[in-house]
Amino acid sequence: MKLKQIYLCSKCGTESPRWSGQCMKCNSWNTLVEDVINIGKKEKAVKHIAIKPKIHLSDIEFKEKRLMTKMGEFDRVLGGGFMEDSVVLLVGDPGIGKSTLTLQICDRMASNKSVLYFSGEESPQQITSRAKRLKAKNPISIVNTNSLESILATIEAERPGFVVVDSVQVMGSEELPSQAGSISQVRYITEQLMQVSKSQRIPILLIGHVNKDGQLAGPQVLTHLVDTVLYLEGDRFHQFRLLRTTKNRFGAVDEVGVFAMEEQGLIEVENPSALFLEGRAKDPIGSCIVPVLEGTRTFLVEVQALTNYTQFGYPKRTASGFDINRLNIIIAVLNRYAKLKLDSSDVFVNVVGGLKLSEPAADLAVAMAIASSKLQNPLPSDLICIGEIGLSGEVRQVSQLKKRIKEADKLGFKEILSADKVKLVDEAVRKYFN
Repeated sequence: MKLKQIYLCSKCGTESPRWSGQCMKCNSWNTLVEDVINIGKKEKAVKHIAIKPKIHLSDIEFKEKRLMTKMGEFDRVLGGGFMEDSVVLLVGDPGIGKSTLTLQICDRMASNKSVLYFSGEESPQQITSRAKRLKAKNPISIVNTNSLESILATIEAERPGFVVVDSVQVMGSEELPSQAGSISQVRYITEQLMQVSKSQRIPILLIGHVNKDGQLAGPQVLTHLVDTVLYLEGDRFHQFRLLRTTKNRFGAVDEVGVFAMEEQGLIEVENPSALFLEGRAKDPIGSCIVPVLEGTRTFLVEVQALTNYTQFGYPKRTASGFDINRLNIIIAVLNRYAKLKLDSSDVFVNVVGGLKLSEPAADLAVAMAIASSKLQNPLPSDLICIGEIGLSGEVRQVSQLKKRIKEADKLGFKEILSADKVKLVDEAVRKYFN
């Protein structure tokens, strides 16, 4: 075996003979990672036997069998539980609750399945301490190792019903000379675990790291190999956690699960809207409610805004849970068409509960919250605002309006402000702030 050192881009996979700060193909910065390849003589190819294909899909037998975790929010996101021969990747920020959620899942699965927990980062004592805090009741077999070969041998000997690998970026194989976490290591380890999962019909849960931008750390090939990618997100200083799926070969990719971080672990939230609005003040200035869609569910979320006169020439715009570029567009529209004169005011926008709003349906609620703060006049307590704002000041209709209104009606919100009621954003401002 003759090895050669190369550098691979962790985003696009482009190969480079030497390190540079920027990838020559995708122009990403600091994405080249060291790797090695074998440039020695290839072994003689083995002649393979052709396999007769099954032409018709009706000839292929398939019986969907899922393993339920008995955590309704988690099973909902997966599409009904773990498929028997699936590999699921769970990622999230440090301290967000990945290990807590994983241990709770293991405890639920261990009630009727043997569970193997491979940890390359924490000792068995640390995991046991967390299990006691979470009051785990069922037996979980814990193995502390960073070796892929040890993992495969243990799975072969124990034949478990459920496997956890924490985390895939710290595992390494003796077959490859590169360090753990490199593109070749991550690819090889995931491929080997995929083979085990498919051949022995064992569901495997991989834990992954994220980088400072919130994206999966390391090579993107990992997301292409696994069957399902789950993101656990939220602000670790808030109690709410959202579990999303960005890829799911066995279910929908638009579902979301809501959890609350408590002392006893992550607790499922059955009525997120009521919890998100809990503690809202009576007739608050600079506050507006908007129904947002997360997958097949509707949440009522409070948007807060604060405007303050600034003596500096360049006013500050800050958003927490809302896109700052979208906020700048809304402020410009309010300046131009609603005559609010925000060019001399700092504007701060916050989405309560640590949530992140990405759909345009929240535009009108943000605009009305800013207007309420600027004019020091509260909106009606039973009002919800739904609508997208265009650059010419028009209010546009959003999808699934009836579903949003139905959720608002359940919590006592009777007044609806949408494109059916107003066509322009300045009409909405004049309607509630004379």
